[in-house]
Amino acid sequence: MKPSRPPLPPAVRWALATLSLSMLMPSLDTSIANAGLPTLALAFHGSFQAVQWIVLAYLLAITSLIVSAGRLGDLFGRRRLLQAGIAVFTAASLLCGLAPTLGLLIAARAAQGLGAALMMALTVALAGEAVPKTRAGSAMGLLGTMSAIGTTLGPSLGGLLIAGFGWRTLFLVNVPLGILNILLVDRHLAPDAPGRQAGAVRFDGAGTGLLTLALGAYALAMTLGRGRPGSLNLALLAAAVLGAGLFAVAERRAASPLIRLAMFRDPALSGSLAMSTLVSTVMMATLVVGPFYLSRALGLPATLTGAALSVGPLVAALAGVPAGRLVDRFGPHRMTLAGLAGMAAGAVLLSLLPATCGLAGYLGPIAVITSHYALFQTANNTAVMTGAGPGQRGVISGMLSLSRNLGLITGASVMGAVFALASAATDVTTAGPGALAAGMRITFAVAAVLIAGALAIASGSQALARRSTPSLGSQEEAHVLD
Repeated sequence: MKPSRPPLPPAVRWALATLSLSMLMPSLDTSIANAGLPTLALAFHGSFQAVQWIVLAYLLAITSLIVSAGRLGDLFGRRRLLQAGIAVFTAASLLCGLAPTLGLLIAARAAQGLGAALMMALTVALAGEAVPKTRAGSAMGLLGTMSAIGTTLGPSLGGLLIAGFGWRTLFLVNVPLGILNILLVDRHLAPDAPGRQAGAVRFDGAGTGLLTLALGAYALAMTLGRGRPGSLNLALLAAAVLGAGLFAVAERRAASPLIRLAMFRDPALSGSLAMSTLVSTVMMATLVVGPFYLSRALGLPATLTGAALSVGPLVAALAGVPAGRLVDRFGPHRMTLAGLAGMAAGAVLLSLLPATCGLAGYLGPIAVITSHYALFQTANNTAVMTGAGPGQRGVISGMLSLSRNLGLITGASVMGAVFALASAATDVTTAGPGALAAGMRITFAVAAVLIAGALAIASGSQALARRSTPSLGSQEEAHVLD
């Protein structure tokens, strides 16, 4: 039995509280606008497809820019860039709240996404610096909890704000929070090291542009057409592949590349990124399939459907801090395997139980999946960030966030298509209960296979890592600042 750990010093607790707010704000805005889409469509006399860009512009900006945001923090100071990100996010929120037209609102949401990319990438990196390695799991668990709380709270808070004060408060609520966050960062986060502030290494503008274009093209290919690919989707996918190839060529030639491709030869890092993508793909399946199954196959009214859908995010939020303590006690690699094994078991149960156990057969497996997802995410983030060299933490944190976003985007398209095909329906909104139940079974059988693949990656990458040299993130450190 390990002795009880001493409490963290007040300065560290304040730093974690500051970073928690920095994680909560962009997570909240990932989902809060969804509640306002019908109201916004009426306010701006726009179609559903047009107002969807209020959500898409935000997500596309984050996905396209988050790696570059992390690298900027590595070069010019993470604390400084975090404050800049909060300032951009806050100013863009004010513009969103004052926007007179739908076009300006969408543009302001894209700017808000830029600020959110800086906040998300640098918050995780700074948390890794704020606490000792023995408490890194608890810090990552806390940030995971704040992210889950923000995503969970968004729709309900959005509904209350619209009902009480109008749609503009969806965005204006960020202004006082942003000002508070800037003041907290200034007071409670340690200043950047002088060497970092100088920005001695040139920023890789060409690589940044190519990566942004490639990621933006991929995200658009996955989101346009609601999972039904057409010629535009294929063209965007081709552009994404071409952009990725040109990016790889540019990085090999760059004196100070955005991403050192040699990092991907580290089995621990590349395996962690691949696992994060697969797991996020599966988590998106719960969000895509759940509403249709609950409302149409089980026949639940809207209020009960909403309550049932909130169980998963609530369990993830509650599990975050305990997951961090488990990671600190038993180690990130062991807990990564435990989290994936639990998710695989939950996916199998979700494929089998709802047909015979009804709502309980849905909620129980969902709780298993989401609680073990919190454990996996905390363990995986801890393993990656504690193995990263000081000069690479920002870009590696950005890559972790990117892998999660790519999984969510891919899951929305691919797992949605699997559900539609398995339901044997051209339109799942009109499919019968039996067809939706069949779609549920097959979709989560596929999800279990994906998690099994992640388990295989975890076992293989850890075995390779034990036989290899120390993390390339640390080895590359001497070259990053040349």
